[in-house]
Order: sequence, then C-alpha cells, then structure tokens
Amino acid sequence: MARRKKIYEGKAKILYEGPEPGTLVQYFKDDATAFNAEKRATIDGKGVLNNRLSEFFMRGLTQIGVPNHFIKRLNMREQLIRQVEIIPLEVIVRNFAAGSLSTRLGMAEGTALPRPIVEFCYKDDKLGDPLVSEEHITAFGWAQQQDLDDMVALALRVNDFLSGVMMAVGIKLVDFKIEIGRVWDNDFQRLIVADEISPDSCRLWDIETGQKLDKDVFRRDLGSLSDAYTEVARRLGVLPSNVTHATKPTLIN
Repeated sequence: MARRKKIYEGKAKILYEGPEPGTLVQYFKDDATAFNAEKRATIDGKGVLNNRLSEFFMRGLTQIGVPNHFIKRLNMREQLIRQVEIIPLEVIVRNFAAGSLSTRLGMAEGTALPRPIVEFCYKDDKLGDPLVSEEHITAFGWAQQQDLDDMVALALRVNDFLSGVMMAVGIKLVDFKIEIGRVWDNDFQRLIVADEISPDSCRLWDIETGQKLDKDVFRRDLGSLSDAYTEVARRLGVLPSNVTHATKPTLIN
C-alpha cells in the first residue's frame, strides 16, 4: 500500500494517513531511545518484532473483548489502526517494584506489590512525562472521573491478559504502560487501548533466571536488545522468519 501524508512521528513509530477516513497506518521504526531520548540507537529488526508482537497482543485483547485500535497488519513494519483522540496520559500498571517506583519508594527491584498498582504520567517529553494524580488529571481537564474509572478498568483487564500470556511462556510481567484514546460511535464516546504493546512498553523478566527481556537491556547496557526481543517473540510463537538484526546496536551521536 502506498504511503500517504505523514501525520505524526514519535521516537519509535510514524503515523501516516490511512486509506479510509478514521484510519491511520502505523509504521514501527528501528530506533531505540532511553532516558527521554538522551540515549539513542538504531537496532535492525526491532520495528519488525514490535509490529508482530503488538499485533499479537492487540488481537488477543480483541478476543477477550478489550477494545483497541488495531484493525490488521499490512506488512512487516506497518499496521492499519483506528484513528483515536489520545488522552495525554501514560497509564502504568505495576505488579512488582522496578524502575522509578523502586527509586521513589526505596523498594528493592522485584519486590511483589500487594496488588497491581495503576499510575498516571502526563505525556510531555519536555517535562519528562511526570507522575500525576487523579486530582491533577480532573482539575486540568485531561480526563473526567468516569474516564479515569474506565481507564483503570481497561488497564487492569490488559494486565490480567498479559500476565497470563507471559506466565504461560515463563516470563514475569513486572509492569507495563499503555495509552488510551477516545473514539466516537455516532454520538457515543468509548475509550479504547491505543499506541502499542511490546517489549518497548513492558518490563519482562524470565521467571527462573530473572533475565531482562525488555528495553532495560538497552537502558542498562545488559546485552543485545534484538536478542531479548527475539526471545520474547520466539516464546510466544510469533517470530517472523525473515527478521535480521545487528548483533550489536549502532549508537547515534
């Protein structure tokens, strides 16, 4: 399918005008970033893997009745998605202490939390996507209280699904983040899962060894990010047959 007008380019994806009104083409890049893009690299094959993995997870959500923007995969790097009005929040679900939660609360990484904890961050790269409370969200009009209740419910359903899928292949879902958007069916508004679900947006640890299989491999220089993502795809049975990747990331100055 010929590409159309570019709508938006982010750190890991490009959105193009779709073939029908209300649709977009989402292209997965090979770029990897960390620390608010202070660390950057190009990793061959990353976009192909994330396209396939996000398709796998979104299809699974559709099967259990969790609404999302995915329509179909177009090729190795592109998928057709529904156009949504993105709520300017990252919704984070944490099952175990890791990353910023460990730093903020002084908890050892890997500590099991008493229950899944949902957090919100305001999407603004210049501010470093700061953590915000529900009071901030409603006061500044980013979402209404009913929206927040629906977002939490959606996030916890995604958590149940992802946790089960990962556990079945020997992977611990430590935490993940999603984005949620608004769509309208006639005059009725719905909230649906958008953006992507991939190792870029999840923390994934091998249950037995604790080996990291997510973007922390890149953040912390723990080895090959391509190998980590490939292992996740292999375990889930969605590994494309023609993925190629560099054995070592190529850093961009």
